[in-house]
Amino acid sequence: MSNVPKISESEWEIMKVIWSQSPLTAEQIVLQLSDKMEWSDQTVRTFINRLLKKKAIGFEKSGRSYLYFPLVSEKECVRAESQSFLKRVFNGAAGIMVTNFLEETDLSQQEIDHLHKILTEKRREKDNGTQA
Repeated sequence: MSNVPKISESEWEIMKVIWSQSPLTAEQIVLQLSDKMEWSDQTVRTFINRLLKKKAIGFEKSGRSYLYFPLVSEKECVRAESQSFLKRVFNGAAGIMVTNFLEETDLSQQEIDHLHKILTEKRREKDNGTQA
């Protein structure tokens, strides 16, 4: 997980667009974000350059344009960010974090059933001496 770059909140917005649909030109990224963010073309290009330097995205030249694509998966970044948050806020104690979220969040029956299924599977893995 050490190869996953630290991505800022603003850079996440760029990455979400690139993860959802790539390769994309800078102009296409600007268009995708225009309804959501009030960023200038130059601001988006600045974030793209930062992501290039961090090796979160790559590019290939296509005519006069550059096409940007992810070098790290969304899943890898979410996992790294989750681990960072867990260590920073809860000193790495996943149980305390989950308890805190469950006590503070309204969950639908479907979400409760899904969580129950996950916990049941974790218990089964632990009883069988395996880890996923």
